[in-house]
Amino acid sequence: MSKKKFTAHGNLKDTLNTVKFLTERIKFVNSAEPVLPTPTDDFGVNKVARSLHPKEQSLVITKIEEHSDIAKSYYFKSEGTPLAYFKAGQYLTFKLEIGSSVVTRSYSIASSPASALKGEYQITVKRIADGFVSDYILDNWQVGDNVTAYAPEGNMVYNPLRDAQNIIAIAGGSGITPFLSLARAIAEGDEDCSLTLLYGCRKSDEILFRNELDALSEGNEKINVVYVLSHSDEEGYEKGFVGADIIRKYAPEGKYSIFVCGPEGLYKFLEAELPKLEIERKFIRFEVFSSGKKTDEPKEYTITVINRGDETVIKANSNETVLCAFERGGIVVPARCHTGECGFCRSKLVSGKVYIPEGEDKRRIGDVQFNYIHPCCTYPESDLVVRIN
Repeated sequence: MSKKKFTAHGNLKDTLNTVKFLTERIKFVNSAEPVLPTPTDDFGVNKVARSLHPKEQSLVITKIEEHSDIAKSYYFKSEGTPLAYFKAGQYLTFKLEIGSSVVTRSYSIASSPASALKGEYQITVKRIADGFVSDYILDNWQVGDNVTAYAPEGNMVYNPLRDAQNIIAIAGGSGITPFLSLARAIAEGDEDCSLTLLYGCRKSDEILFRNELDALSEGNEKINVVYVLSHSDEEGYEKGFVGADIIRKYAPEGKYSIFVCGPEGLYKFLEAELPKLEIERKFIRFEVFSSGKKTDEPKEYTITVINRGDETVIKANSNETVLCAFERGGIVVPARCHTGECGFCRSKLVSGKVYIPEGEDKRRIGDVQFNYIHPCCTYPESDLVVRIN
């Protein structure tokens, strides 16, 4: 009886080749030493990842610059390790201990990205009414103090694949800092875009970094700075609020992107003004912020916090976020942005009623369905039971 030659075709041939390949691969793997020849910490990609995204950075305050009585700039260097690099427009989140509270707050980086390579960060903190953290920083931080910050984060950065090459930046108050960083990066050649900065303040003596902004504008044709005063009729300044008319007056020819950073009032005003420009929504970017919930008669509630089986009852106020109640109650929760964007503080709402301002609910669909919340932008409207970790 003669044997017939068997030939595999199509999918069967692919299957046989795969089996052969896997068999040989398993033999090769099993023949290797059980210990990695190189520790994973020595892999180049892991070194780069640690340098760009450290879990924490230990910083020292090297200089404090006062801006009249409204704000201070703080300069930092690293203790022992290089500073993490960043893109102009990103922020640093600081971890602080205030009394029995462990809190985190984010501040935009004012320095240029190149400054991080030289070992320096700069932020600016402005005093605000009833500022739990800003008042503490302004009244307590001194040169030589050690502070802890996480890696730079944030999405309000220039991206040539997404944004127009011409950027109109609208700043209000201390919202100037990410755009100062961008202007510095343009001047140093690290960003290839043009910047028209419309900087709104109440009066001229409230303009931060005036001398440097003027120098950047005069020394680089890609940077144009316009000051707009809302509560003062001084010569040489635009008068009023940064709205559609002023934007049209200074807008470059062709397409442009609009970046906005400032107080809540600026955001609400521009929500009505920007549609008049009839530009695509993808070219409009707001730095995320928490609008807050203010009621005429704030109410007191309690929050039962479940943490790995332990329960703690803390007080809460209807005008403060659940995260703020955690902080005041000494409950440590991972947090970064305080605007609902990053998701670090994500927690399970076991029971109770909450309020999330319109436009600030950035939870995934599944989180909404299964009652998870971002405490940083969630306000209590009853007694709550919340599970963290």
